[in-house]
Amino acid sequence: MKHYLRNDKKFTNFVKISILLMEKTKVLFVSQEITPYLPETEMSVIGRYLPQGIQDTGKEIRTFMPKFGCINERRNQLHEVIRLSGMNLVIDDTDHPLLIKVASIQSARMQVYFIDNEDFFCRKNILHETSGKYFEDNDERAIFFARGVLETVKKLRWAPDIVHCHGWFTNLVPLYIRRAFKEDPIFHNSKIVYSVYNDDFTGSLNKEYQRKLVVDGVKEDDISVLKDPNFVNVTKMAINISDAVVIGSETINPEIEKYLKEINKPVLEYHSPEQYIEAYSVFYDKILEL
Repeated sequence: MKHYLRNDKKFTNFVKISILLMEKTKVLFVSQEITPYLPETEMSVIGRYLPQGIQDTGKEIRTFMPKFGCINERRNQLHEVIRLSGMNLVIDDTDHPLLIKVASIQSARMQVYFIDNEDFFCRKNILHETSGKYFEDNDERAIFFARGVLETVKKLRWAPDIVHCHGWFTNLVPLYIRRAFKEDPIFHNSKIVYSVYNDDFTGSLNKEYQRKLVVDGVKEDDISVLKDPNFVNVTKMAINISDAVVIGSETINPEIEKYLKEINKPVLEYHSPEQYIEAYSVFYDKILEL
């Protein structure tokens, strides 16, 4: 899959002006997939090169993804961050230890933090069983991932100006920031951007998803759409509570495409690999002005 990092004169001047005019904006990337840790897809390539490109514009970044079991820790030189690990997250009355690991992409001067747990992420497949069936506990895996990311960012004492979520697996991050962490100074001023991709799943998540995800602060109205937690409804919930939306794939679910035309919030249309880094950076700056 081809990817383009802009190096033309116009973009170079844009980067220089951005660095001169702005204080260092902090952008938190929460991604379902990042290459080279997972195979190249549209989403994983953006997960890899967008943070690098945004960092090159003068912004400060942090990047998180799940530590799926197919990720080779030795080859990718992952190691546990002891000072960040050790917390237990309770989901459906069961304790799940939170492990935080980190690896570096040296060529990009970029670290990637991984959310890990033996119950949820030790299996070799990502979201599907070998038969192709979705894992029955993908609902709890998504809950654990979202809460794990936010608890870790709190421990880092790193307050993001922008939180950009990529993929349906991150759908609870906007909800928890706006409700469970709304009084926390780390996230109090954060703007949330949610990217919609062509990553539909068939059927629905566990029918108890709506009940299991509830934490202090979450309101019934926020999650009423999740009575049937299918892809469209999971995506609508994340869109409803985010500040802005990015269309990350050239083609997305038709129902979501229609929904984006009805909402009253900024939507960034799809941009090609040659254009999206500059477009996203400008979009972030506009969102911060809202």
